[in-house]
Amino acid sequence: MISKILIANRGEIACRIIRTCREMGIATVAVFSDADAEGLHTQLADEAMHIGEAPASASYLNIQRILEAADITGADAIHPGYGFLAENAAFAQAIIDAGLIWIGPKPETIAAMGDKRQAKLLLEDVVPVVPGYSGEDQSDETLIEAADTIGYPIMVKAAAGGGGKGMRQVNAKEALPEALMAARREAKNAFGDDTLILEHVVENPRHIEVQIVGDSQGRVIALGERECSVQRRHQKIIEETPSTALNDAMQTEMSAAAVRIGKKLGYIGAGTIEFLVGDGDKFYFMEMNTRLQVEHPVTEMVYGVDLVRWQILIAEGYSIDTISPTPPLPHGHAIEARIYAEDPENGFLPATGKVLSWRLPDSDDNVRVDSGVQTGDIVSTHYDPMIAKVIAYSPFSREEAIRKLANALRQVQLFGLQHNIDFLQRVLLHPNHLAGDISTCFLDEHPELTVKTEASPPFHVLIALALSEQPIGGYYRNNPNRPIEHTYTYNHTAYQISVTPMRQVNTFEAQHEEKSATVVVREQTANTLTLDINGHRRVFTISFENEKRWVHDGQGHYSLSWVTPLPESGGKREREGSLRAPMTGQIIEVMVEKGQIVKTGDVLVKLEAMKMEHSIEAPYDGEVAILYCAKGETVQADMVLLELTPAENES
Repeated sequence: MISKILIANRGEIACRIIRTCREMGIATVAVFSDADAEGLHTQLADEAMHIGEAPASASYLNIQRILEAADITGADAIHPGYGFLAENAAFAQAIIDAGLIWIGPKPETIAAMGDKRQAKLLLEDVVPVVPGYSGEDQSDETLIEAADTIGYPIMVKAAAGGGGKGMRQVNAKEALPEALMAARREAKNAFGDDTLILEHVVENPRHIEVQIVGDSQGRVIALGERECSVQRRHQKIIEETPSTALNDAMQTEMSAAAVRIGKKLGYIGAGTIEFLVGDGDKFYFMEMNTRLQVEHPVTEMVYGVDLVRWQILIAEGYSIDTISPTPPLPHGHAIEARIYAEDPENGFLPATGKVLSWRLPDSDDNVRVDSGVQTGDIVSTHYDPMIAKVIAYSPFSREEAIRKLANALRQVQLFGLQHNIDFLQRVLLHPNHLAGDISTCFLDEHPELTVKTEASPPFHVLIALALSEQPIGGYYRNNPNRPIEHTYTYNHTAYQISVTPMRQVNTFEAQHEEKSATVVVREQTANTLTLDINGHRRVFTISFENEKRWVHDGQGHYSLSWVTPLPESGGKREREGSLRAPMTGQIIEVMVEKGQIVKTGDVLVKLEAMKMEHSIEAPYDGEVAILYCAKGETVQADMVLLELTPAENES
C-alpha cells in the first residue's frame, strides 16, 4: 500500500496530482527548484524538498537529487507527472532499484516507445505507420536522399522528442539542411538526444489520440479518443472528446488498434496512442506517450473517472476490473483550452513576468481549472510557458461545452504578462471551429485569429484607465472644471483621453477624438471600477505596474502604457536601429558580423528560451553597425543585441 508519494514535477500537474492524493488519503511530497521556492505546488503538498538551482538540468532533471528527496522524506512511491523525467526509462529503473514504487509503465516500455524510430519499427506489424525514414544512419546525405524518396513536404522530428520540440516541416529540398541543423540542436537541448526521423506530411490531417489504461494482469482498455488538431508550433492548445472527425466504425477501429499496441507492449498504467487521420478515412500511428497527457481532464469528465487515481491503484497492483467492475462509458462532451504565457500576435513568443493578478472563473460543476500559478508568482524562462488549463463539460452537446468554455475564459483574469486567453476565445468561437471543420493546419489557414479584433483600444477602456488614475474616495481639485487628460500607448500608437468633471458628484464628460460620453463612477476599489458610460454599466478590473496598465472589461484583456507628461530623459531614449532580446535566454548562434549587409527577414541571432528556439530577424535592409552579444551568452529581456544601420533607401 502506498502511503506517501513524491511528485517529481512542478506547476499545475503537481497540484493536480496532490488533489487526488488528498482524496485517497495519501501524503504528498513536492520538490522545488530555486525558482519555485514559493510555488503553489509546494504550498499544497504535505512536505516539500529543495532539489537544486532553477535550470531543470540542476533540479527537476536531476535523478540523484530526486532520489535523495524521497529517501529523506520517507516517500514510498514516485509519480512523474508529464514532461521532465516522465518518459525517462533510466529514471523509472532507478526508482525501482531504490525499492520505491514507480507510478508508470515498465522501464523497457518507456525506452521502446521513447525512441520514435524504434517504436515505429516495433509496431509497424500492429498498426499502420506514417511513411518515412527511421534508419540508424543520421548523416545529412542519407536524410536528404531519404527525403527525396519520401517526397516533399516532409516532417523532421526528434526521435526522442515530443511537444513540438525538434520538429520542422520542410516543403522544399533546399530548406532541408538548415532544418536538420536546427532540429538536431533543439532536440539535443530538450532531450539530450539529437537523433532524427523523417515522415511524410499527411495533408490537412486531424491529430487524434486514444487513451489506454493497462494493468499488471495483462488487461488493456481504451477510454475513447481526444481531438487535438488545433495546434501552434506543433503543440496542442485545444483538445476535446469525442472528435467530430470519427464515425462509429473509425472510432471502434482506432480504439482496437490502440489496445493491440498496449497488449503487445504489456502496458501498465495510463498511456496515449497518437494518430494522424487523413488521406480520406485512413489513420496512421504517430507515437505513444507513456505517461499522463496534459489533456487527460477531458477524458475524465466524459468518462467519469480519475486517471491519476487509476494510475496509483494500478501501481499498487489492483486490476482494472477491480477498480471499475463496470466498464466506464462516455457521456456528453468536454473541451479544454491551455493558457500559455505567450504573445499570439508575435509568433506565440513565450512571455515572462510577475503575475500581478490571477482570478479564476465562477464556481461551476461543469467547469474545471487545473492551475499551478497564483498572484505574485514569477513566470520565468526556465520552464514551459503553460500555466493553466480550463476545461468545460456539457452532458448535452459540443456546442454547449464550447459556450461554457468561452464564458469561463471571459471570466479568467491574468495581469502582468502577455498570454493567450483572448486568442483562445477567438479560436473557440470561429465558425469553422464551431462546425468541427479543423485540422492541424487550422491556425495557418486563419492567421487573423492571432490578432485582436480592435486595432485601437476601445473608448470605454480609455475612460476606465483615465478615471482609475484618480484617488479613491473623491475627485476634488483646485480647478474642478479643468479636464483630466492622459495619454496611453497601445500597439506603439499614442491615444489621448480627457475626462472633465461635471456638476453632479462623480460624473464626467469623456472625450477621445470624435467620441464623447457621459460617465458616472458608481463604485471604485483598489483594483475595480464600476462605471455607467452613457447609461451602459460596466465593471473593470485594473492593475498598475510602473507605466504599464492592465485592464479587463468583462470580455477580454488589454495592456497599455501610460505616457508621462514630463519630458523623457535622454538616457531613456532608445537608440534608433537597435534590436532587442524579446525575452531572457541564451544566444545559441550569431549569424552576422559587424559591417555585414543584411536584407529584410535575414536571421541575425538565434536565441533559446523556454525550451524553444527563436530567430531574431532583420526588420529592414541595412548594415550591422554594432554587435553586443556572442554565442553562449545569457541575455536579459529587452537587452540590445545589435544595432542595424538602415540602408539609404530605408532611411
